[in-house]
Amino acid sequence: MKLSKGLIIIGVFILMLIVGSVTWALFYRQHEPIAPELTLVGKPVIYLYPMMQEVVSIKLNFSGQLTCTYPDYKNGWNVIAAPDGTLTNLDDNKQYPYLFWEGVSNEAKWDLSQGFVVAGKDTKDFLQEKLAFLGLTPKEYNEFIVYWLPVMQNNKFNLVTFAGREYEEIAPMQITPNPDSVLRVFMVFKSLDSFMEVQPQELKSFERKGFSVVEWGGTELK
Repeated sequence: MKLSKGLIIIGVFILMLIVGSVTWALFYRQHEPIAPELTLVGKPVIYLYPMMQEVVSIKLNFSGQLTCTYPDYKNGWNVIAAPDGTLTNLDDNKQYPYLFWEGVSNEAKWDLSQGFVVAGKDTKDFLQEKLAFLGLTPKEYNEFIVYWLPVMQNNKFNLVTFAGREYEEIAPMQITPNPDSVLRVFMVFKSLDSFMEVQPQELKSFERKGFSVVEWGGTELK
């Protein structure tokens, strides 16, 4: 039975609509800012470098639930900080190299429209270069790499971006006395099965001056 010309045109039109919808959905998923979902904020660690030994208090106003802290957070940390970064927690009188926390939040909106696509095997070199440029010391970026490299190196590719405002919005910190300079490096990455083009992210180098506070952490998006 022959189909009428009108039915054929309608069929072609419907097929074009389906193909167009699928194509747009795939494009949108790759380029949209990530919608709010439950995000693990993984191992942020905070280093304190005052000019002289002094008591420092930190409150973390995290938009989510803290799942682990070390030393115990207890509505804030109060420590004696030394210029070399050594911290003595006033609650237990024990020494720590940094303050550690993790948490989960559904308030984050990560934007992956800019960043870097890196082969898993190149992760170490990429992180060494970018973290040093951002302002982490070798000690700090080596601790970062030791934590994140095992999670990233076996992926075919990783889409990586360093969050700024989005991270500040879900995890603002209140530090007393006020530091002179603060660097917060938060990496957001997603495993990819194949290479994709992405607009390169422009990074700014950090200059330490006076009482400096440095933090690094990250999250993997599934």
